[in-house]
Amino acid sequence: MRKRQAKKRPILPDPRFNDQLVTRFVNMMMLHGKKSVAFKIFYDAMDIVEEKNQDEEKTSLEIWKEALSNVMPHVEVRSRRVGGATFQIPMQIRPDRKISTAMKWLISYSRKRNEKSFSQKLASEILAASKEEGAAVKKKTDTHKMAEANKAFSHFRF
Repeated sequence: MRKRQAKKRPILPDPRFNDQLVTRFVNMMMLHGKKSVAFKIFYDAMDIVEEKNQDEEKTSLEIWKEALSNVMPHVEVRSRRVGGATFQIPMQIRPDRKISTAMKWLISYSRKRNEKSFSQKLASEILAASKEEGAAVKKKTDTHKMAEANKAFSHFRF
C-alpha cells in the first residue's frame, strides 16, 4: 500500500450488555446508517433467545457468544497463482478476521431464513448455531472441508 495502514478506531460498548463485541455485531447488521434500529433488532432477538432458552443457567448473551464461536472458521482457502495455475491454498485466519467472518455469516444466513421479522430470524439462527446446526455452521464446516481437501497445496504458502 502507498499510504500507511489505517489505525483501528475504538468501538464503544453497547448500552445493555456493556460489550464491545455486541456493538461490532450491530455495526455489521446495520443498514443505511440506522444504528438505533439495528440495536432494537438485536435486543429483540436476544429477548426471543431468552424466551426460547431451555438451558436456564445460560444468559442470552452467553448463547450468542457460543453461537459466534461455533460459526468461527479456523482455516480458509486463498487463491494463489503459481506458474500459470491458480491453487486454493489453506491458511490460518487472523483472530479479528475469524470474528468478523463469523458475524457476516450469522447475519447473512439469518436474512435468508423464512420467518416474520428479522429479530426472529436472527434469534433462531443464533439458537441453531449454539446447538451446532444451521446454515452458518454448515458454511464453516464446508470451509474446513475445502481447506482439508486442498491440504496438498499448503507448501505453496508465502
